[in-house]
Amino acid sequence: QVQLVESGGGLVQAGGSLRLSCSASGSTFSSYAVGWFRQAPGKEREFVAAISWSGSSTDYADSVKGRFTISRDNAKNTVYLQMNSLKPEDAAVYYCAAARAHFRYTLYRHEADFGSWGQGTQVAISS
Repeated sequence: QVQLVESGGGLVQAGGSLRLSCSASGSTFSSYAVGWFRQAPGKEREFVAAISWSGSSTDYADSVKGRFTISRDNAKNTVYLQMNSLKPEDAAVYYCAAARAHFRYTLYRHEADFGSWGQGTQVAISS
């Protein structure tokens, strides 16, 4: 099992950028596919982005496509979420999650696929 810690959240103006980090420990992170999810107040948690363990495959929710970029550095046991052109509707608690994957292109979009979760980091957007 891998332990995850998110960081990089904060308050930013609409149109601005933030980079979130998801740092892992406790297992071979390079064998895990990772996803980012977010939950706004009063709403269900939703998928944001995902990346395979090799970094060869990525996937995004339509709402963030073209604005957010997911990447990873397995040597640093870290996955990043670069968020540009932020909108008020991007405000939420952002969570990273990890799931073991054997195939280098495998990634997941559904919460039930992930066995490890971080505690979340808050992103607030001022308009």
